[in-house]
Amino acid sequence: MAAKQTKVSRRMLFTWFMLAGLILFIAPAKWTNNFQFAFLRVFNWPLSVGQNITLSVGTRERLTDEDSVSRAAHNQLKNYCANLEAKLIRQQQRIEMLTGLPSKSFLGNAKLIEAFVYTFSVDKVNGEMTIDAGGNKELAKGQFVLSENSIIGTISDVSPVGARVKLLSSPTSNIPVQMGGVKRYMQGIGDNLAKVPMIEHKPKIGTEVMAARMAGVLSTPIIVGRVLRCERNADSPTLWDVVVEPVFNFDRLEDVVVIAMNPGK
Repeated sequence: MAAKQTKVSRRMLFTWFMLAGLILFIAPAKWTNNFQFAFLRVFNWPLSVGQNITLSVGTRERLTDEDSVSRAAHNQLKNYCANLEAKLIRQQQRIEMLTGLPSKSFLGNAKLIEAFVYTFSVDKVNGEMTIDAGGNKELAKGQFVLSENSIIGTISDVSPVGARVKLLSSPTSNIPVQMGGVKRYMQGIGDNLAKVPMIEHKPKIGTEVMAARMAGVLSTPIIVGRVLRCERNADSPTLWDVVVEPVFNFDRLEDVVVIAMNPGK
């Protein structure tokens, strides 16, 4: 005859555990201490194994003397980083002041490069000057140069010691411009002036002349000058030659910014 199975209800188990807990709670401290010591003796080995595993996982490799630096070296590096960050912020502020435009306003990945003007190299008659961008290798012939929130010319030559800038008034300067929706080429005529020849409709004096967008060179129109006067074209009297005065000031040329479109490509 099979032995009768005894079923213990959950309520009965709960009652037994409650009684056991009360007995341990009111039992003398000597008994409970003996019970704790007995528990540690029985389960000491599995507990120690688990502790060793935890320590081996959580312990990092100790740094050697070669990996560590002195407090003085750490402070020097921290100060260098702070100075570098301040320099970058200053350069960004300088670029935005010189161009009048945030550096991210140009489409694509154009880069704005600050350069120093050799004031003794400024040639007002021929409309040329030399700049130094600190040996920046992203300077290239044909890039636009800005100052006082306007385009003042283009780079005509690059050398290891600097770059030569052809100003808008240079007789060899010839850049695409737009004026009231009309697109033409503007030629330098010297004496800090330029000319947009053979315009059909006479523009108003003071009309703004903008450098036109050029793929890979300039991604947004930027002012270059304003209409100073209009003259009849010698060959076609029905057309106008528009004389443009650049908006930048020769006497304040100290720092400029070069637009490097798609640098590194």
